[in-house]
Amino acid sequence: MEYLYENILLLDWKMVVMWVIGGLLIYLAIKKDMEPSLLLPMGFGAILVNLPMSGAVTQGTEEGVLDVLYNAGIANELFPLLLFIGIGAMIDFGPLLQNPKLLVFGGAAQLGIFLTLSLACLFGFDLQDAASIGIIGAADGPTAIFVSQWYGSNYTGAIMVAAYSYMALVPLVQPVVIRALTTKKERLIRMPYQPANVSRTTRILFPILVTIVAGLIVPRSVALVGFLMFGNLLRECGVLNSLSETAQNVLANLITIFLGITIASRMQAEQFLSPDTLLILALGLLAFVFDTAGGVICAKIINIFARTKVNPMIGACGISAFPMSSRVVHKMGLKEDPQNFLLMHAAGVNVGGQIASVIAGGLLLNLIAR
Repeated sequence: MEYLYENILLLDWKMVVMWVIGGLLIYLAIKKDMEPSLLLPMGFGAILVNLPMSGAVTQGTEEGVLDVLYNAGIANELFPLLLFIGIGAMIDFGPLLQNPKLLVFGGAAQLGIFLTLSLACLFGFDLQDAASIGIIGAADGPTAIFVSQWYGSNYTGAIMVAAYSYMALVPLVQPVVIRALTTKKERLIRMPYQPANVSRTTRILFPILVTIVAGLIVPRSVALVGFLMFGNLLRECGVLNSLSETAQNVLANLITIFLGITIASRMQAEQFLSPDTLLILALGLLAFVFDTAGGVICAKIINIFARTKVNPMIGACGISAFPMSSRVVHKMGLKEDPQNFLLMHAAGVNVGGQIASVIAGGLLLNLIAR
């Protein structure tokens, strides 16, 4: 009873607020099915680390298990890179290879990263922290973790939570931005899809060539792009199906669990509940909105000059949230016109956005010294 009394005395209102935040993340994961594999362990971890004298995190000379996991898997960028292998094994680059022009939307949708970087600097964040905040807009959690850890950002916890939360909120945020920037007539543009066979040789060469080209242009992106493309090579080579399935399922799920609960080690109340955290969450949302808008506006500009019009909604899929964003746009297209099937076009843009986001992350690492 004495220990219970001492723990109650150590409890403060900030810890209770973090319990509420953790409970909200768990609610969104279970009730709303928003990225449950990430939000549930993050939410539970937020409660775990905000108990008085929690043994899950380091207390004095006693090292907590979550800090051990953090140092072993996030501080050295290992978990995000391993997760990229699983993501690469899940991605089918066929729609992009069939229509390489879709890659331009992936590039345009990284606009928010650099706009938000500038805004963060105006709000007083140093350049390294601003870069870490800007990358939230790519809706690519592993890249956000990699960049923030590379720069040793003091706001890693808030950046991680924002990146993964906005990935989960794609179905809520993107439709609002898309409708605000497009007309009914534009949303009704049909884009017929004609399946084309992409040769096995092309599929095998693609991840190899992308890695080489990205490495020559943006050397810092090699780890990010390389692990993503290695996972895709496992998928496409045709002789390592068991490894590809393991990467897609066992590896990706295991790393996601570790990643989610380990992120929570940086969600302790004294670090997380601050005005800077709220500002980062707001800037992260702006980055996400700007990235979505960048892809849509790019499509609208192309339509001014192109004979064959593109549905500007697919431009929004240039963010890295694969395959959520392409599903959202496909459903929006069907709602406007039940005969307008945009899924394959949207998927092509979406996988292009996955490549563009990791290259954008590498570009920041190249341009801004740590």
